[in-house]
Amino acid sequence: MTTHAEHGDRERDSRPQESRRPATAAPKPAYDFIVCGAGASGSVIARRLAENADVQVLLIEAGSDDEAETVLDPAAWPVNLGSERDWGFQAQPNPHLNGRALSMSMGKGLGGGSSINVMVWARGHRSDWDFFAREAGDTAWGYENVLDLYRRIENWQGEPDPEYRGSSGPVWVQPACEPSPIAYAMLAAAREIGVPTYEHPNGRMMEGPGGAALTDMLVRHGRRHSLYRAYVHPWRDRPNLTILTGTTVLRVMIEGKRATGVEVLHDGQVVSIGARAEVVLSLGAIQSPKVLMHSGIGDEAELARHGIDVVQHLPGVGQNLQDHVSFGCTWEYREPIAPRNSGSEATLYWKSRPDLDAPDLVFCQVEFPVPSDRTAARGVPEHGWTMFAGLAHPESRGRLRLQDANPLTPLAIDANMLSDPADIATARRCVELCRDLGNAQAFRPFVKGEAMPGEIKGAALDDYIRDAAVTYWHQTCTNKMGRDEMSVVDASLRVYGIDGLRVADGSIMPRVTTGNTQAPCAIIGERAAEMLRMAHAA
Repeated sequence: MTTHAEHGDRERDSRPQESRRPATAAPKPAYDFIVCGAGASGSVIARRLAENADVQVLLIEAGSDDEAETVLDPAAWPVNLGSERDWGFQAQPNPHLNGRALSMSMGKGLGGGSSINVMVWARGHRSDWDFFAREAGDTAWGYENVLDLYRRIENWQGEPDPEYRGSSGPVWVQPACEPSPIAYAMLAAAREIGVPTYEHPNGRMMEGPGGAALTDMLVRHGRRHSLYRAYVHPWRDRPNLTILTGTTVLRVMIEGKRATGVEVLHDGQVVSIGARAEVVLSLGAIQSPKVLMHSGIGDEAELARHGIDVVQHLPGVGQNLQDHVSFGCTWEYREPIAPRNSGSEATLYWKSRPDLDAPDLVFCQVEFPVPSDRTAARGVPEHGWTMFAGLAHPESRGRLRLQDANPLTPLAIDANMLSDPADIATARRCVELCRDLGNAQAFRPFVKGEAMPGEIKGAALDDYIRDAAVTYWHQTCTNKMGRDEMSVVDASLRVYGIDGLRVADGSIMPRVTTGNTQAPCAIIGERAAEMLRMAHAA
């Protein structure tokens, strides 16, 4: 019997030999397809398009390669935050967070966020994908079709579950390897308070009210297995695939109502590159709307304010910004327990109210203290763990604004977290559930006591929530897919009113998915690639 690991090794050995040519090269004047952004969606699209040897594909990335120990070592992910591999976006001061301005990290380099994140593989809930299908008016975005896609792209290393898991795809997914006893304690604590546990978090658990499980991770043979590593890295020597790193997309070139290429900053020079078929923006929820606006696509009043000629009035560009907001609750260990793997090995999804039919809270256990800038002043134990828990479906919405007409000027990010009173109410229940979990009997052998927030209520609890709130780094939804006047792309991810231009990344989500967003972004990439191939079939 062939094991999954043996199958994966054989698959790897059968792939093209790695090329000695550099991962970046001078661009040609034109390509058939230009994919902007080598993150979780763009890597998928570039690989799938390049599988057709008759088309020329250009993959553009602003950052550098992923050949760094800080990327490949699963435990080193925190070192990348604030580094050259992080765009380093900064939100504006938020009165709903007691005036705090949050940093909003996003990956910059081959792999994008999948090269600096916590490697969690979370598919989203059945209700997320069915909501996408209703908004788009296309059942192909629904859960049943997406479930089939997940089975096709996964190379699942856990206990076989053919109803939900695939075993021969490019994406190596495995349960946390030899997890910490603190991760098992979280599962036992969940059962204590009435939350069911599952063999893995990406099957039945996400079809109902939720549950708890050990985390699924993109780690292969002890190394990070980013979406770039899964899709593009084995194919980077193909003569029809060009990977251009260190190159910033400034705008899409548009003639009439058709995208004809991109203008980029490469080696200090502004260069125009043509696209014979289509341009795809997969730059993420901050940069994709930014490029659209600098290309004349967005709210006409906003563009006119900065002297940008309007090509297509789409008022939804840069609106509807969503993110998972988290409130860390921390416990002190009796004796130090070293983090294992990525330091986050157990996850839980649950409901803040019994009348809900799907989880609206997301919990990731972190095996070290994670205070915010404000809560750090309350006293952080030298050795402890954090329940990094937050809102899976926040009601608050933010927006992005241009500061001027220079494509290199950062956007003004109004994250607007906790602006909707409903989010504060849900956050209270979230913190209460955190405390129920962390103070359960299952943790008694390991935990000395609760470090924060402790037994606080009313205004003191609300103040803690506003001080503790941080981003999950799941910025999404700023070019939403749909059919109303605030929608930016249709069900085929085509930008309304512009031919030859699509957006395919987390920005097209109508609402943020339940849980970490890299797996849904891979699905968005697969769906985009399917539609591009169909549209341009010979």
